[in-house]
Amino acid sequence: MDSLCFDCPRSCGAARSLDSGSGYCLSPSLPCVVRAAPHFGEEPCITGEHGSGAVFFSGCNLRCIFCQNHEISRASTGKQLTVPQLADVFLRLQDEGVHNINLVTGTHFIKPITLALEKAKLSIPVVWNSSAYEKAESLKMLDGLVQVYLPDYKYASSPLAAAFSGAADYPSAAAAAIDEMFRQRGKYIMDESGLLISGVLIRHLILPGHVDNSMSVIDWVSEHFPPNSVLFSLMSQYTPMFHFDSYPELNERIDAKTNRHLARYMERCGIENGYWQDISSSTDELLPEFNLTGVE
Repeated sequence: MDSLCFDCPRSCGAARSLDSGSGYCLSPSLPCVVRAAPHFGEEPCITGEHGSGAVFFSGCNLRCIFCQNHEISRASTGKQLTVPQLADVFLRLQDEGVHNINLVTGTHFIKPITLALEKAKLSIPVVWNSSAYEKAESLKMLDGLVQVYLPDYKYASSPLAAAFSGAADYPSAAAAAIDEMFRQRGKYIMDESGLLISGVLIRHLILPGHVDNSMSVIDWVSEHFPPNSVLFSLMSQYTPMFHFDSYPELNERIDAKTNRHLARYMERCGIENGYWQDISSSTDELLPEFNLTGVE
């Protein structure tokens, strides 16, 4: 019998089955994995020297019109794995010597992922890499299983979230989700080699033409959390993937002046611990190939 899904803020009640994708995330009940391999495109405290063991899931509960991973986010592509198979993928990556297991966009598969983590009993940190468009009550399933939370905080503006991601409630839902992440892990902890082993690292992608949104996100982070308790990553890597008539600003890349302005604003707001991406990172070169590496 199909299970009805209410796990994310959409609460769409989709009858997700083994046979076909359904619901807003277009996903079946078991996780679809498109790549599981060492990845070197994250922040230095995640990637380290040997890479992060990134497991990329297909499907998504957002509809970001600028999505760089649109080929996998809007369909249930990849290989569907059972819970034991997914646990084996985690253990194989651990045996390869990666610094952590990095679960990329697993929100809509949170229940089977939780079961796979319980089965694998990993000895390296687990990273939950998500859009933060999640229910706090669902994230409670990960308490004690995930050591590092790597959420986006895309929008402080509801109209912008509605227009660009089809989720007007994103600012409040993501804020509540990140609060739950922080409740679980508390102040971040680095090991002696500079790797993040526990805590929350909040990411924000600068969108061209929407500096005010980025400043509001920085304001929220700086005012909401105790000083030096979370890490923050300001990203300038926005890359136009489509041509937009309705939003022509999204046809541009981030310019150096905007990037410097926001980096200085971040510093003025007292955010000292984290990352500021150089404008040269505005490229798609670090995007991996979603060709079933590690799952075939």
